[in-house]
Amino acid sequence: MRVLIDNRQLKINIDDKIESAINESIKICLQEENRDLNYEVSVSFVDNEEIRQLNKDYRNVDRPTDVLSFPLDEYDYNSNYHILGDIIISTDKVIEQATEFGHSILREIIYLTVHSMFHLLGYDHMNDDDKKIMREKEKFVLKEIGIFKT
Repeated sequence: MRVLIDNRQLKINIDDKIESAINESIKICLQEENRDLNYEVSVSFVDNEEIRQLNKDYRNVDRPTDVLSFPLDEYDYNSNYHILGDIIISTDKVIEQATEFGHSILREIIYLTVHSMFHLLGYDHMNDDDKKIMREKEKFVLKEIGIFKT
């Protein structure tokens, strides 16, 4: 498994603890879906302005959002990894939502990573049944990694 982290913001220090938790949460998501670990995922941290522009360009929604998922699901014969896709997280939204919901920055980053991973793995939450399935998977991974609402 290869996780590429690209930090393009200055609001949150993306330290070893955060990187390790991201790696572990991605691993658990893949295992939960009975996937091998021969996957590559990129996780980028950006500010609200950059994610707003991406949201506008790719979803035609001109406002910032907390996380975007860009599934690829391609095989790279040079690296022998399946490239699952890209996760883009707004650290401005991480800070805002962690404050709003009363939990840690780490918990919010991992929740958004897990949420986005399940999007990359083909899940969505467009209707209540799909939303329930996705939420149960997210809760399972957060419990497995030991990150709760703190």
